[in-house]
Amino acid sequence: MRRRIAAGVLAGVLLLAGCGAGGSQRDGGRSAREDHGTPERVVPDGGRTAPSQRHLSTFALDVDTASYGYARRTLSEGRLPEPDAVRPEEFVNSFRSGYPAPRDNGFSVTLDGARAQADGWSLLRVGLATRPSEGERPPAALTFVVDVSGSMDEPGRLDLVKESLGILVDRLRDDDSIALVTFSAEAEVKVPMNRVGGQRQRIHELVDGLGTSASTNVEAGIRTGYDEAVRGHRRGATNRVVLLSDALANTGDTDAQGILERIDRERRAYGITLFGVGVGSEYGDDFMERLADKGDGHTTYVSTSEQARKVFVDQLPGHVELRARDAKAQVAFDPKTVESFRLVGYDNRKVADEDFRDDRVDGGEIGAGHTVTALYTVRLKPGKTGRVATATVRWLDPVTRAPRERSGSVDSAALTAPLWGPGHDSLQLTALAAYFAERLRGGTLPGAPSLPVLADRAEALAARARSASVRDLAAAVRQADALGIPGEDGDPYGY
Repeated sequence: MRRRIAAGVLAGVLLLAGCGAGGSQRDGGRSAREDHGTPERVVPDGGRTAPSQRHLSTFALDVDTASYGYARRTLSEGRLPEPDAVRPEEFVNSFRSGYPAPRDNGFSVTLDGARAQADGWSLLRVGLATRPSEGERPPAALTFVVDVSGSMDEPGRLDLVKESLGILVDRLRDDDSIALVTFSAEAEVKVPMNRVGGQRQRIHELVDGLGTSASTNVEAGIRTGYDEAVRGHRRGATNRVVLLSDALANTGDTDAQGILERIDRERRAYGITLFGVGVGSEYGDDFMERLADKGDGHTTYVSTSEQARKVFVDQLPGHVELRARDAKAQVAFDPKTVESFRLVGYDNRKVADEDFRDDRVDGGEIGAGHTVTALYTVRLKPGKTGRVATATVRWLDPVTRAPRERSGSVDSAALTAPLWGPGHDSLQLTALAAYFAERLRGGTLPGAPSLPVLADRAEALAARARSASVRDLAAAVRQADALGIPGEDGDPYGY
């Protein structure tokens, strides 16, 4: 009985959730510390020292998960994803990690780690979590911008979008507002911004009747969608544009620059954010990601009804209730104990160290119940012990825009236990996702196993957790191994 209970608890921690929150789970927690107060300034020299000397790492928070979803879809069709479309942080953040939720509307900060199976190297994980939605949330004003171009005609595109919208309309409250815009060669407002109550049936009928035609003018769709979002802007509500598309723009402004400028202007003036939902076996991943980044939003990818229900039902509060605006993180490594470090992923989310406390510099928008994970490879100095790193998260209150900070730290004792030993399941899952992503984009990390061993470890973890999402990860690793990743012929770190 005890074994069954433990498996059930672990399964709850490891469920695929895009960016959901979970219960408390600290690997190596005796040496990790969480501080709910405001920390001292991390950059005492005002930002004049070179980053390599300061041992700082600064990045905007990101809860995108589209890269992992699209990679799984691509592998299932017998193709390797393009290396540029693989973003390790989106693989990692596609899984819950069980960080404790804060007691207030800020963040919890959890640091843990383990020794990697490579000489002198360890993994350090920084975990951030917001409090899940409890009871009443603010009203939402959502403008849906739906791609009905010819490329959306294949199975798993417009049909899945229509199913997703149908699910969501039934989940919204009467006092929420909704607008519906469609686009192909041109854009059309199907439903002007109005309260949901009293028009659900009409919206369902309009969604059910959507069909495809002509080319893909994303520019027209975004422009019209933001016009409608501005017209129907509601003070005190979550104002968001939801773009559902394969993002394969072929007419209008296809280089995204003009679209990005418009999104940035409306974001700053009205606080309207963008949520990009990608579909299709051919998908403009880079295009969608750039739109969402400029629109202070995030992206996900759906290819099945189950995934659509997870995004539009299970994760709905996190998409419509903001906990933080312009959130950034800075990790300060102690040069007395740390020889070198590397942040895995976040390549296009990095922020200049001196801009961490400049609230004019863009960060990420984080919703209720979201978690964010950053994974570092760290090489400690031989024989040195003590503080390894202090992580600080800074954000603006979504209502008052007042800046807030919270921090936590970790000592070297938390990084000494072996990664693959007992009690590290949550951290192992983070490592598995990161190792896999790094191999798909043609690199490797210290201590990374070969793909067959990676799949074996994922399958063992899935069995312990009774987790379908971890089994899906193991299957994706097997598929990648069968396709043959260039350079996958051994471990240069001596695994």
